[in-house]
Formats: sequence, structure tokens, C-alpha cells
Amino acid sequence: MIGRIALIASLVMAPLMLTSVGAAAQDVPGIEICTVEKTMERRTSCLQSNVDFLHKTIAKLAADHQQKLDAANRQIEALKASVASLQKTVDDLQAASKKPAEDQKKKAEPPAKEVPPAKDTPAAKESGK
Repeated sequence: MIGRIALIASLVMAPLMLTSVGAAAQDVPGIEICTVEKTMERRTSCLQSNVDFLHKTIAKLAADHQQKLDAANRQIEALKASVASLQKTVDDLQAASKKPAEDQKKKAEPPAKEVPPAKDTPAAKESGK
């Protein structure tokens, strides 16, 4: 079984390995070591190339981070709106649950009757004066 897998893999990979990929040399921008340059013009050009590369990199990173901050702020605003709607729902549910409880409490308690104070209590003596 392993022999078959190896045979199939070699048949698939062989054409890929045999094809030559013609990659031309490129001047990839990046930080260069400028101290190896002998002439002042070349050294200055090298340093300017490094400065340009750093400026472009900083600008690219600043744009990327600004996009991330904007996306995060949009997500925060959406979450705030979601929390506000959920809070409103909770408040409505709490109000709805309090109303039946109050209704049941009112039905359970008969209205209070006023009992006249007894004649020998101090409150009755004062009201009689």
C-alpha cells in the first residue's frame, strides 16, 4: 500500500520538479547595509533608499492599523446597539413580570378596613379631647 502511494506521488511530483522556473533577479526593496559602499554618492543613495523604504513601510502599516481600528470601532458600535436593544428587552420583560405579580398581590389581599380605636387606649383618649 505504501509502495503504491510513493509511486503515485513520484509520478505527480516528477513533472513539477523537472520544469524549470525562470525567476529573474529582482531588486527587492528593503534595508541595505550602506557602510560597504565606497563612494559618498553611492552611500547617500543607499541611505536614501533605506529612508524611502522605511517611509513606505510606515505608511503602509499606518493605513493597515487605521483600517483595523475603524473595523474595531464599527464592531464596538454594533455591539453597543445590540446591548442597548437587549437591555430594552430585559427591561420590558422585567416590567411585564412585575405587573402580574402586583395584580396577584392586589387580588390576594382584601381591602383593609379601618378599625375604630378602643376607648381605653391612649390614642382614643387624645382624640376625644
